[in-house]
Amino acid sequence: MNFITRSIVLAMLVVCGQAFAQGAAQNYPNKAIRIIVPFPAGGPTDVLARVIGQRMSEDWGQPVVIENRPGGNTTIGAQLVAKAPPDGYTLLAAMDSTMVMNPVTTRNLPYDPFRDFASITLAANNTSLLTVRAADGPKTVHELIAKAKANPGKLNYGAGTITTRLAGYLFNQMAGIDVVFIPYKGSADVVQGLLTGSTEFIVDGIAASLPLIQSGKLRALAKLNSRPLPALPDLEPLAVAANLPSLGDISTWTALVAPAGTPPAIIEKIQRAVAKMYADPAIVDKLEKSGITATSSTPAEFDAFFRKETDRWSKVFRESGIKFD
Repeated sequence: MNFITRSIVLAMLVVCGQAFAQGAAQNYPNKAIRIIVPFPAGGPTDVLARVIGQRMSEDWGQPVVIENRPGGNTTIGAQLVAKAPPDGYTLLAAMDSTMVMNPVTTRNLPYDPFRDFASITLAANNTSLLTVRAADGPKTVHELIAKAKANPGKLNYGAGTITTRLAGYLFNQMAGIDVVFIPYKGSADVVQGLLTGSTEFIVDGIAASLPLIQSGKLRALAKLNSRPLPALPDLEPLAVAANLPSLGDISTWTALVAPAGTPPAIIEKIQRAVAKMYADPAIVDKLEKSGITATSSTPAEFDAFFRKETDRWSKVFRESGIKFD
């Protein structure tokens, strides 16, 4: 086959491939979609995925199944999606832990966020809280610090994701307190640990704890960033409440990604669907009540964002000296 013939064949293959991808996108979806949530039910990522999934199902007339696959700091769910067919029917509700913190803190990770996933959209910014029991917990962050200093090594704190765990480490280090970390798989377990007395305080997203805060069983002492929180409008950022300005803002976020190789036309169709539903005030309000700020982006914008976050947290992790077991 000479050069001209090969060029013609290659061009035809490209055209055929483009036509196939366009046809797949036009027919997408024609069966059930799975959104893998790498946490137990009840946390902010699960709440977000169910809101998105319900609206997608209504708009597209196909079932959207939320599948909870907790464990391994989100690696179990991430690995499942990384190995799934790249056809748009298996998506991952990826956390900052999945895309940034695991690569920064974990050796021999069974997936590569830069190679194994196709970015779809940033989906939410989540506000995390430092929370105690209302009945016997401190009333302020300064009281918590004083109690911990009076009882070195005797207080426990709980967290689920690497981001909230790292936030707890940074707070403890900067406040000069010795507190024992208790790991959990997700928000529901974190909150239950606080309620049952296994921990004295927790660092966790707002979704699972907000009803208990509002009913008076738990008390939020601070939020981890300075973003407005309509559900708790008077709550101070932890950096302010603890008088630790160098702590700065710590936010968690959630995005949608697909297996690498998913046709761009399908990626764009999903991204447009999320942007469209976020234009609905009812959707935004529903998420806000769970402490979730609806945020969308283009695939390229999210890709650039999580790469920048990786650079940022790599530096923080190196400078902190923290060693995860």
